[in-house]
Amino acid sequence: QVQVRESGGGTVQTGGSLRLSCVLSGTRFTYDTVEWYRQAPGKRRELVTTVTSGGNTNYADSVKGRFTISTDNAKNTAFLQMNSLKPEDTGVYYCAASVAYTLSDSSPVRERVWGQGTQVTVSS
Repeated sequence: QVQVRESGGGTVQTGGSLRLSCVLSGTRFTYDTVEWYRQAPGKRRELVTTVTSGGNTNYADSVKGRFTISTDNAKNTAFLQMNSLKPEDTGVYYCAASVAYTLSDSSPVRERVWGQGTQVTVSS
């Protein structure tokens, strides 16, 4: 099985920066995509950015030019660099990875695995 764990959240002032990390752990797996979502209080979870195993990226219009997603495949880690943060960026940030692996009985598995989230608070 594969597990996803986020870290790096915290509280910053408007205009500040944070770097979130998303570590994928498990045995003999590959990933197709890693995505960052966020959920503000009282709002629906929204997709912030996506990176494919090939390095292609997409961003929500609200974060373009301010956020950057990257990966360190050797460490099975994805990063979300967030600059010029705004109060509306506040929320719980979740990492989700679409992964593939094989069970002990050789059965193939493809699934999306979610982390527990990390809180980001931007004060005005």
